Amino acid sequence: MEQFWPERLVVEAAALDYPMGREVHDRLRKAGVPVEHLPESGRSRALAPATTPRGYQAAKRVLVLAVQKRLAFETCRPSADFHLPLAGGCPGACQYCYLASTFDMKPFVRLYVNLEEILAEAADQIRIKAPAVTVFEGSSTSDTLALEHIGGSIARSIQFFAGQEHGRFRFVTKFNTVEGLLHLDHRGHTKIRFSINSPHVIRLFEQHTASLTERIEAARKVADAGYPLGMIVAPIMRHEGWAEGYADALDQMAEGLGPHAGGAISFELIQHRFTPKAKRVILAAYPATQLPLEESERVLKAGKFPGAGKYVYPKEEAGEMEAFLEMAIRERFPAAAIEYFT
Repeated sequence: MEQFWPERLVVEAAALDYPMGREVHDRLRKAGVPVEHLPESGRSRALAPATTPRGYQAAKRVLVLAVQKRLAFETCRPSADFHLPLAGGCPGACQYCYLASTFDMKPFVRLYVNLEEILAEAADQIRIKAPAVTVFEGSSTSDTLALEHIGGSIARSIQFFAGQEHGRFRFVTKFNTVEGLLHLDHRGHTKIRFSINSPHVIRLFEQHTASLTERIEAARKVADAGYPLGMIVAPIMRHEGWAEGYADALDQMAEGLGPHAGGAISFELIQHRFTPKAKRVILAAYPATQLPLEESERVLKAGKFPGAGKYVYPKEEAGEMEAFLEMAIRERFPAAAIEYFT
């Protein structure tokens, strides 16, 4: 697939105080990308909220070189202990994306350039919990692999965690640009996971991402390189022929992984959900979407904050999806670990 390349670069005032910020800025400017420097206040029309679907997609082509100021990492259950904030926003155009609740109509792609500070905070958290192992999730607020050819944050994080006896790193992606990671001495401390779905969901709702075939090919490459491998089946949607569709995706994966299909692959199963805020943003950004967003067909699940509930499938329907997928996975991947269904 074609790699992301920004149409505009916006630079926070402090971003050029960091080597990564200067390097990315100079390289993109020399390549002809228009650059705007934000004032100290950070206020600029360049980062105004989108007001139309076209404006929303244009905002996804804007790269912001930013400084991550919040170094008190948030918890990240059930997949890890903490978020590792490497980037924010995503150049992919997955219509259901849960980041709609986070970034609203400002889906600009942010690359955090103070990586040394971020990793230093991770090292502190690892020391606090040692000898217990602390796990960090690198893709909670972005598909950071989509930016790897620009910033290299994933490779540098892999190298950092390779040297951490009690630290582990994991990230998930819908992209396939893994070549720069294959030669790294990761020491098994980084798990790379790929998001897969039924062909129906990928075709209708996952624009500007790698195809299922490309993701599976990338998964085989990282497995060949000795990385622990995981799969996230998400968001699981009930649609006409949904069971056959997910069986088809798993069949393709088992065939594509070859001998690795018999290994210790982990699976995380996440049903489709949406918040009222996400629905508002999704319909503004993708007014012709075919996403199933009818509250009457779902049940409201309370969130950890008041008023932050999300709509999920009714218990009986969710249970049917969970049982089917667990059976289908165990038939094709007998040594796999199903970590959770949520």
